[in-house]
Amino acid sequence: MMNPNDKILVMCAGLVASMVGLTYASAPLYRIFCAATGFDGTPKMFSTASQTVSDTTIEVRFDANVAPGLQWQFRSEKVATNLRLGENTVDFYRAYNAGGSPVTGIAKFNVTPLRAAKYFNKIKCFCEDGQELKAHESVRFGVAYFIDPRIATDPDTKDIKAVTLSYTFFPAKSETTTVAQLRTVN
Repeated sequence: MMNPNDKILVMCAGLVASMVGLTYASAPLYRIFCAATGFDGTPKMFSTASQTVSDTTIEVRFDANVAPGLQWQFRSEKVATNLRLGENTVDFYRAYNAGGSPVTGIAKFNVTPLRAAKYFNKIKCFCEDGQELKAHESVRFGVAYFIDPRIATDPDTKDIKAVTLSYTFFPAKSETTTVAQLRTVN
């Protein structure tokens, strides 16, 4: 039989262990939550294309950035495009490795205004995987997406006339690389 002090010690140790476990799980759980809900500017991923297209149009603007430490040039092929809500489309970005050796980059993305992210639905994206570019290699990356027509009827988003899809490439922390499906080498 345990004395009362030992019981308190075991309960405190269990609480500390639970808190440490939650600390490690919080970042992946937060990413899953954001991807599922569109929270914090995170577009949702879809496995199928849109089946409903509206006559209402919206402007999609493109932003491309490279984090310090990655010797890449990265840009979108378009500044902006207009598309009908629900219209399935593919737009492209270009990356160039200006460095003298192969480098793997990981793209992080978001949509602004943040309240529009839950309606921005990506079908395929180069941001899913690490992308390796050889020295002086130029690559074209595509993103397939649609914007849910419900954005025009939601009281919180019906006034939005333009959204911005922004990507920033960072140096990859590991050497695990897979190639996205919408990639073309030029």
